[in-house]
Amino acid sequence: MGEKKPIVLSAIQPSGSMTLGNYLGAIKNWITMQDEYFCFYALADLHTITVRQDPKEMRKHILDMYALLLACGIDPEKSVFFIQSHVTTHAQLAWILNCYTQFGELSRMTQFKDKSRKHADNINAGLFTYPALMAADILLYQADKVPVGADQMQHLEITRDIATRFNGLYGNVFKIPEGFVPKNGARVMSLQNPSSKMSKSDENVNGCVYMLDKPETIMKKFKRAITDTDTKVYFSEDKPGISNLMTIYGAVTGKTMEQIEKEFDGKGYGDFKTAVGEAVVEHLRPIQDEYNRIIKDRAYMEETWKKADAFAQNFSQRTLDKVMKKIGYIK
Repeated sequence: MGEKKPIVLSAIQPSGSMTLGNYLGAIKNWITMQDEYFCFYALADLHTITVRQDPKEMRKHILDMYALLLACGIDPEKSVFFIQSHVTTHAQLAWILNCYTQFGELSRMTQFKDKSRKHADNINAGLFTYPALMAADILLYQADKVPVGADQMQHLEITRDIATRFNGLYGNVFKIPEGFVPKNGARVMSLQNPSSKMSKSDENVNGCVYMLDKPETIMKKFKRAITDTDTKVYFSEDKPGISNLMTIYGAVTGKTMEQIEKEFDGKGYGDFKTAVGEAVVEHLRPIQDEYNRIIKDRAYMEETWKKADAFAQNFSQRTLDKVMKKIGYIK
C-alpha cells in the first residue's frame, strides 16, 4: 500500500468543531497530498485529554471530526486515517521517549507555558510531556515529512532532537523527519481581529467560521467582518482585514490576489464581503452534504477506522519492536 512514496504523518485533535481556518490552512492540503505521498492521518484523541473533557461531548467530537474529515476528501483507499487511541504503539513509544527527553527541553516548550496559563487549575504531567507523545506519533511511521505551521515548528524540532539522541545511542532506528510548509496553506485570521489567527477559542462568536455553520450564519459573519476605513479592495500588509478576506476568497475560488483586485475594481467592501461569504457557502455546501450523509452511517465509519487502525497498528509495531529490541527488552 504505497510504501514507495515518501511518508507523511499529520494529526488533528477532535476538540470542538473544525474551523474554516483549520480547513484552508491544513486539511485542504491533506487532500491534495494524498496523490503525491503515502499519508498517515491521525485523529489525535490521546492529546485531547491534557485539558479536561466531558465524556459525552468527547465521543461526539470524535465522531463528528472523523465524519467531517472524510467529507472534506480524505480517501480511505489512498490514505490511512486512523484513531490514535485505537493504536496501542503510540502510548507505548511515548513512555519510552519520555525517558529520552530532557526535563529542560520540555520546560522550554511554549505550548506548555501557554496552556499552563489558560488552565492554571490543571497543569498536569501529560501537558508537560505532550511533545514526547507527538514525537511518538511521527517517529512510529518513519515519516519523511511532517506538514507544519509556524506554531508547530518547535514540536518538530524536539522530535528531531529526540530521534537524533536515540539514534546516537542505538544506531539508525528512527528516520529524522523534515518539516515542510505546504504550498497552498492559507493563514486565515479572525474576522473580528485580523491580527490573530482564526480560532475556536475566539471570544467573539463572529470572529470564527465553522465548517458546519449554516449558510445564513456564514453570510452574517462575513458581512460583519472587520475591514478598514478605505473602500478599495487590494492586498496590503497595512490592510489586514481586507487582505484576510482576499486570502479566504482566493483559497476557495483559486483566484490570485491580482485577479481578485481586478474583479472588484470600482466596487466597495459591502459587495466584496457578500461575494466572499457566498463563495465560502458554495465551497462548503458539498462538504456539509457529505458530512450529513456520513455521520448517519455509523457502520461505514466503523469499517473505515477499523481497517485503518489495523494497518497503522501493524505498520507502527515494526518500529516499536525495533526500539524495544535495541533498548534490551525481551520479546
